[in-house]
Amino acid sequence: MKYYIVAGEASGDLHASSLMSSIGKRDTEASFRCFGGDLMKVAGGTLVKHYRELAYMGVWPVITHLGIIIRGARLCFRDISEWNPDVVILVDYPGFNLSLARKVHSKLHIPVWYYISPKIWAWKSYRIRNIRRDVDELFSILPFEVDYYEKLGYPVRYVGNPTVDEVNTYLELHKEPLLFKGESRRIIALLAGSRRQEISRNLPVMLKAVEGLENIRVVLACAPSIPASFYEETIGEYDVECVYGDTYGVLQSAYAALVTSGTATLETALFGVPQVVCYGMPAKRIAGLIRRVFLKTEFVSLVNLISGYEVVPELIADSFTLKNIAEKFRPLLSDTAERRAQLEGYSRMRELLGPAGAPERASAQMMGLLKSAHCD
Repeated sequence: MKYYIVAGEASGDLHASSLMSSIGKRDTEASFRCFGGDLMKVAGGTLVKHYRELAYMGVWPVITHLGIIIRGARLCFRDISEWNPDVVILVDYPGFNLSLARKVHSKLHIPVWYYISPKIWAWKSYRIRNIRRDVDELFSILPFEVDYYEKLGYPVRYVGNPTVDEVNTYLELHKEPLLFKGESRRIIALLAGSRRQEISRNLPVMLKAVEGLENIRVVLACAPSIPASFYEETIGEYDVECVYGDTYGVLQSAYAALVTSGTATLETALFGVPQVVCYGMPAKRIAGLIRRVFLKTEFVSLVNLISGYEVVPELIADSFTLKNIAEKFRPLLSDTAERRAQLEGYSRMRELLGPAGAPERASAQMMGLLKSAHCD
């Protein structure tokens, strides 16, 4: 069968590639075409456009690159129309993907499935109208989404979280850390985001926050889609080591971390690394007020959202200051009650996520749906 998959950032590329590999084991004649990244290409997809060409966030960057985004959306729809897949599978990236879903569903009548659902529970809850109208099946990777969507009258399928599989697979292949062997200092990991705008806002503050800490080695996990020159310019004279293409290797070696909110917070937790979640925003006082008024959830990090309470501290917008980082981060650099509490919280979070096998469960359900549709 023919599968068209659309992902818009590094985490989506990773999750989509795992799903593609699992589908390929069940459907030996599977053919994949995609908007995505390098991992999806390695998994056997014909890459039509790389996500880094469309990965803009924030009002102003989106406005200034609107022509590029619109042309990309038109190319994607046209390519789907010409290739005529059996199903279109959307992975996160809601601004782009929900618009695409509407056109595909209404004009092409091709089944539209969402793997890794839009986070409408955080904000833009009105998007449930679009999902009801344009998405035929929604496969969730966050356990609390089941109750949320059911209350809205839209049943979803919880398949487990693929990050559990991805971390487990890495640890099975790497029984002990390969990076920084023999290093006596403690490794402090910085995960500053996967887009230029995120990195520009977060990394300089993170670097200043860890400057002067004793007996540590600061390591930056660099996003694969960002050129080295951009990091070099942002880092300047700070003493930090850059590691490209091996975030998991960095986390396996790390003692503590400063992490930009997103999938990275969950990955950090699954590696058992205590963390402080950081997310700088422009006009931070106004952004902080807007967040408190409009955000529908108490938390923003996946660790806290899944757990239902504050396992890791979140410093967002106006709370993202050097003083606050020092207050929350320094206790994690030794065996303290704060550090132990995070590790205990991580254990409870793993139980809520359930066992590994999310891509396999998702692909099995997808195969069942496709077979049923063809039988009808």
